Amino acid sequence: MTDLTPLPMAEARIKLSHLEENIRHIRQWTGKKLRIMGIVKANAYGHGVHRVAETLESVGVSDFGVANIQEAVALRTGGALKKPAAILAFSSPLEPQIDGYLQHDIEMTVCSFDILRAAGEKAAAYGKKLAVQVKVDTGMGRLGLQPAETMELLRNINRSPDIELKGIYTHFAEGSKPGGYTGRQLEEFRNLVTQYESESGTTICKHAASSGAILCRKDAWFDMVRPGILLYGYLPDPCMPAPIAVTPVMQMEARVIFIKTVAPGTSVSYNRTWRAAESRSIATVAAGYADGYPRALSNKGRVVINGKSCPQVGTVTMDQIMIDLGKEHDVKTGDKAILFGWEGPTADDIAGSIGSISYEVLCSVSNRVVRIFI
Repeated sequence: MTDLTPLPMAEARIKLSHLEENIRHIRQWTGKKLRIMGIVKANAYGHGVHRVAETLESVGVSDFGVANIQEAVALRTGGALKKPAAILAFSSPLEPQIDGYLQHDIEMTVCSFDILRAAGEKAAAYGKKLAVQVKVDTGMGRLGLQPAETMELLRNINRSPDIELKGIYTHFAEGSKPGGYTGRQLEEFRNLVTQYESESGTTICKHAASSGAILCRKDAWFDMVRPGILLYGYLPDPCMPAPIAVTPVMQMEARVIFIKTVAPGTSVSYNRTWRAAESRSIATVAAGYADGYPRALSNKGRVVINGKSCPQVGTVTMDQIMIDLGKEHDVKTGDKAILFGWEGPTADDIAGSIGSISYEVLCSVSNRVVRIFI
């Protein structure tokens, strides 16, 4: 029977063996006793949350971090997780969202007295305890109360029969820089959790280290670490020294759909930002900024076709980019161009060309790019 499935024009090839290798290197670095929370927010940084979570679970990860309740419910109900798993939603919830945490056993971030009060009332009505983690602002300035207010929030949690405290965490503003500001944040966090555990007579899961601090602040590891970009094969800062090696998990590819020879002086693409200095072969590749190839990369990028690095020329358009193949080439329509990945430019290379970061490049790969898991 003829396969009528359309041939993908652009693909994000997700190499799950690279993901397994990256988590293995992280675990070797941090030690087997430390819990690892796999950060799978934003569709696992664009890689496909369900297959990524399934793979992480298969190598022993049972804690997952997502952005909000919508992502948490999608992960919980998506069928990827086969074992009991803790899912923490990092966003501070709105009151109408609390029901979702109770219905789907999601750990809720609490950093507000009003939300804590509402959560206790909802949990009592459901007849079940609501699992929460408390976020403390030690200097990120995004979510969380100051340490003194957080201590009072923790006391209120301990007085609530319907709330179960699962952890206390913070987030570093400069996690890839081991000294200075990170050190001050770490000291504030350590003082708070020490005070809480001494006053309450209990120990609690404490975590602060995302990818940067995993690499450069062993004293920030506490009970659990939260690798994000490291899982997907990149350093949080490409210039930082790395004690472990990681490999990109995603390779973005798109097909050559047209080739032509242009005469000297011929302009290519919108606004005529590039002109051929001499006769050249130009390939049109079926990916553009709607697929996640940044428009800011116009006349700056390079792709790999049949093992050869070729410059992108002209303005990046919504659906296509143009590539200078030179005077002689072996490229034909249907061949694949590697836009970034383990065999071509990396997401760091692209990010460096446009003043961005690898996180944004990966997360920008759109849903119309077919994910192929290999």
